[in-house]
Amino acid sequence: MSANSSHYDVIIIGGGASGLMCAMAAGQRGRRVLVIDSSNKIGKKILMSGGGRCNFTNYFVGPENFLSANQQFCISALNRYTQWDFIALVEKHRIPYHERLHGQLFCDDSAKDILAMLVSECEHVGVHIKTHCEIQQVQASESLPARFALTTTQGKYSAESLVVASGGLSIPTLGSSGFGYDLAKQFGHTVLPLRAGLVPFTFSDGMKAVTERLSGLAVPVSLSAADTTFTENLLFTHRGLSGPAVLQVSNYWQLGESIHIDLMPGEAIDAWLKEQKRLHAKSLLRTLLSERLAKGLVLELQTLLWPSWAETPMAAIPDAALTALAQQLQGWTLKPAGTEGYRTAEVTLGGVDTHELSSRTMESKRQAGLYFIGEVVDVTGWLGGYNFQWAWSSGHAAGQFV
Repeated sequence: MSANSSHYDVIIIGGGASGLMCAMAAGQRGRRVLVIDSSNKIGKKILMSGGGRCNFTNYFVGPENFLSANQQFCISALNRYTQWDFIALVEKHRIPYHERLHGQLFCDDSAKDILAMLVSECEHVGVHIKTHCEIQQVQASESLPARFALTTTQGKYSAESLVVASGGLSIPTLGSSGFGYDLAKQFGHTVLPLRAGLVPFTFSDGMKAVTERLSGLAVPVSLSAADTTFTENLLFTHRGLSGPAVLQVSNYWQLGESIHIDLMPGEAIDAWLKEQKRLHAKSLLRTLLSERLAKGLVLELQTLLWPSWAETPMAAIPDAALTALAQQLQGWTLKPAGTEGYRTAEVTLGGVDTHELSSRTMESKRQAGLYFIGEVVDVTGWLGGYNFQWAWSSGHAAGQFV
């Protein structure tokens, strides 16, 4: 390989959502772009997301849908490449899609359509993509155009701009690693504490047996942790609790904290129980509650919450006991032992401190020509297409300047 063919204007580390968007945007500006990925194929997370249908964005996107130590950082990029811009790209490629709950947009057919769209756009502007390419060393100098020199398993490359789009630690089976964080530290960046996000809860106490027995049952609830509440489905599993409500709340939960479950959100259960006592004086509590909740769940709750009233007719249960029970049904407090960790987490919380990046360009304030985009940055979206939108928006922002 000649020295010429190994030099690019831009090298992007990572062929995922943010990396491909950045490559496409930079290529459209006439930049010579190389995307390097250590995996055997690009876009693995795109392909597996949304059950293979890719929840590629959301109709409703705002800074309140993201977590960061610097809450304002994401606004600039989100405003300059919006969900409507990405939807327009999807429609240009005639990819059929549909809306699900809460404005979430999914492909009708397959996540492969989104990856094929990105690859097509990259090919159109001459982006080079190398897979099975591991980076062994990154060096920087002040001399342009070869400001960055990369030593890889496929040879040496140089570039004026280097973009880190290597993702986080979530789902290591897809090839994720801490490479981007290590590179950030190499160039003097602060990496804020990392932990698994959008991840199921696990239990080690008696609750584990309960979730095993109820495994597969989904229940609509309001779930709270750290003064943040989501009203979505909760799913009991062999390992603990999952489902959209749990994944959302997991971003706000800290180890050692409790979670609070309202099993009948928006309902006046205290008044309903007392009305049932008047109308069905001889009935048992579990019989009445089984009309509102799954029978298996009611039997478990009976053991946990009202064992002493299990065989007592409603007429004989004091109103004060019914009030206390209503509070428990709408504030069932549990303490998870932990989460399933990065193995099943959809995202990584924390990352490169955004105070050290330009919100307009994603460029490092510590090293000229170095950019960080996507999940490696300390910006984490809710479940529902928000993390993909951050990938598109941050990738596009950097792509305008690299």
